[in-house]
Amino acid sequence: MSSVNSGGSTPFPKWQIALALGATGAIGLGYWYLRQQSKSVSAQKPNLKDVKSLSIEDKVANDEKGEETPFRLSQKFKNEGNVLFKKGKYDEAISLYNKAIEICPKDQRLDLATYYQNRAAAYEQLKKWSSVIADCTVALEHNGKYEKALFRRAKAYEAIKDWENCLDDITAVCLLQSFQNQNALILADRVLKELGKQHAAEAMKNKKPILPSKQFIKTYFMSFSEDPVYKLLLNTEQPIGDSSSGFLKAKIAFATENFEDIIPACTEEINSSESESHYIFEALSLRASFYLLSGSHQLALDDFKTVIDAADADVKLRVNTLIKRASLRMQLEQPTECLQDFATAVELAPNNSDIYHHRGQINLLMDNTEEARSDFDKAVELNPKFAIAVVQKCYADYRYAMLTQNGDMLINSLASFLNATKQFSAYSEVFVLYGQVLTERQEYAEAEKTFIKALEIEPNNATILVHRGLLALQWTSDMKKAIDLISSAIQLDEKCEFAYETLGTIEVQRGNLVIAIELFNKAIGLARTENEMTHLFSLRDAAISQLKVTTKLGIGPQLLKSDV
Repeated sequence: MSSVNSGGSTPFPKWQIALALGATGAIGLGYWYLRQQSKSVSAQKPNLKDVKSLSIEDKVANDEKGEETPFRLSQKFKNEGNVLFKKGKYDEAISLYNKAIEICPKDQRLDLATYYQNRAAAYEQLKKWSSVIADCTVALEHNGKYEKALFRRAKAYEAIKDWENCLDDITAVCLLQSFQNQNALILADRVLKELGKQHAAEAMKNKKPILPSKQFIKTYFMSFSEDPVYKLLLNTEQPIGDSSSGFLKAKIAFATENFEDIIPACTEEINSSESESHYIFEALSLRASFYLLSGSHQLALDDFKTVIDAADADVKLRVNTLIKRASLRMQLEQPTECLQDFATAVELAPNNSDIYHHRGQINLLMDNTEEARSDFDKAVELNPKFAIAVVQKCYADYRYAMLTQNGDMLINSLASFLNATKQFSAYSEVFVLYGQVLTERQEYAEAEKTFIKALEIEPNNATILVHRGLLALQWTSDMKKAIDLISSAIQLDEKCEFAYETLGTIEVQRGNLVIAIELFNKAIGLARTENEMTHLFSLRDAAISQLKVTTKLGIGPQLLKSDV
């Protein structure tokens, strides 16, 4: 899309938001394996006729006498196995762990768990992942909160790309260790991303197109200062054919915010062969924009290509279409093609400010801050009255000043922000972005005033309420106020994906995981790109996983709260 931080940022550390993990155990996987193991080591069994008949009292007594009891013998085998393990003799170590397991009294559950875990460690070195999983599973049957076994089994699941079980186990580790194990956090992050990608790819195959909120659509078109189709839609004086014109119908639908009617109206114009007023390329461009907004990416690309390749299409229209296709290609993780579209647009119209404005945003997303600053400078030079470009130049300068620790530039960028709010006092986008910067700088009182001003300008913009809710959490830790504000955002705009996502993260913090999962699902239903879905599925999968592991292990917060 077109605005920097359009979804906003949250004050929560990533792991407090995304790593609401959880665990389903893989209990039962070890039984078949253990039966096979018992067969393979049967020839190595010591004579246990007398040992098995010992009572617990006899065992304790014999231990006190220093006699070679089954338990002492199992410890001896385990210790010898550890020595061989350290020498890299994994097969020999496994043989001794087999003996330790076979002879150890069944009531010594913690020791048995250790033996199985040690044998799993040897199998891990041999990359025998199914054996690692089986042994860790049995170790966990003996000691359900055995962190080493959980971590080792998680790594084995990762090796075979069983992301869900891996996530479950690493969640348990993170929770048991109060999120203090850095290696566990890194693994969990990897798994969340992989699982999120998998679920997002599956969801995109069956996703039905859905338009975003009316506010989002209007903001999208307003991010272009030189969109010829948008100008045509806003022009009330220029006639558009007769009442049968499809493009006229599209124009009326846009003016009345009946956005669902625009794609059919444009299609009617494109398929028309008799109308005296043909706006074929304009209709293709507008239809492509709404395909993009609804998440129908291939259809959008098809229409964009038709306009771009049309030598007889207006150059301004082709340039605008190139900019839109470039942004879509970035969403589709095609950065090379994205930048090529911008380069082509520059060749066609080197003085079109929108090219540099939107490329600047792409460069910010790619952390190319210097290139972003250069682009925004050019955009503002070409069109100094375009508020969105001006304020995003302020933002790029601010980011660069923070990155380089340039105090003078930081002061100047903040002064430029303040000047922008005075110069463009009728534009909510200026105040929203400035408010986010003030929040980041912990200037909370000023940030609150800035967001309130943005709401006065644009009272139907739900994302501003979400930003105020996040501010309340950072400023005063007022959870109730934050929830009230974000809930109001949802009431104002039921398609505000940002609100559902943010409220979901808050409910994770409160331990209301069931509610959080429902909120993440609603956000997923509104997502338009696979990248958005990947992020949202990661949040949801994390919450689901935590719900499972806390329920199973009896740890963590109270989970099944039913009210806010």
